[in-house]
Amino acid sequence: MKKCFKYSVAAALGLAICLGTSLAQNKPASKATVQAGGISVLGSPLESSLALSDGFSTILSGSIKTAEQKDLIVGVSLECGLSTRTLVRSKGGNKDTSSAEGAVEIRVLIDGVEAAPGTVTFCRRNQEMSATFQGLIDGCLSVDETGNVVLDDACLAPEEVELVLETMSANAFNFIFSDASSDVHLIEVQARISLDSSVQEGEAEARATLGKGSMTVEEVRLAKGEEIELQ
Repeated sequence: MKKCFKYSVAAALGLAICLGTSLAQNKPASKATVQAGGISVLGSPLESSLALSDGFSTILSGSIKTAEQKDLIVGVSLECGLSTRTLVRSKGGNKDTSSAEGAVEIRVLIDGVEAAPGTVTFCRRNQEMSATFQGLIDGCLSVDETGNVVLDDACLAPEEVELVLETMSANAFNFIFSDASSDVHLIEVQARISLDSSVQEGEAEARATLGKGSMTVEEVRLAKGEEIELQ
């Protein structure tokens, strides 16, 4: 491989609506809270100064006060977009391969503790392209002394095939946090963007974006004795 790189970038913040996260004890108890934002996050090769050591950063946050021990359900909805581009160059019958992959992962923290089921992949794409061509021969043919047609391999120009895919979709997932104590709780929705590409003779690029998003937090009481099981 000529080059291969992989990096994770945290989402930079660009919220249109931002709720305060002050955990004032005089905050009234409530059954639900909502936040919506025009996040407009774009993956780039530069690490954000707001990123945690594991690549996550907070894109939505809010707080809710529970009057007694309750369970919390956090619904997260986000526009999630991916763009991948692969170009291959082949000549002389040699196979050339390029690949690009992008993903957006989301998790929810409540008072710093990860809610079930943990990290969820909101979107991911792995694009790979291969081609085997002989190469462009324009100007590379000549006739030798015996009258035979000769192909100059050094003159061959690579043939190219390029594929670009770009998508945007809306995704939603419910996160669960059981047995939240009577207190004011901080809820954080965090995102991590992972990008990867590898090439031989061609080119490859992956980008990931987050569009508009919302978070809803609802105080509930789940049936007693029920357990959250992750398979």
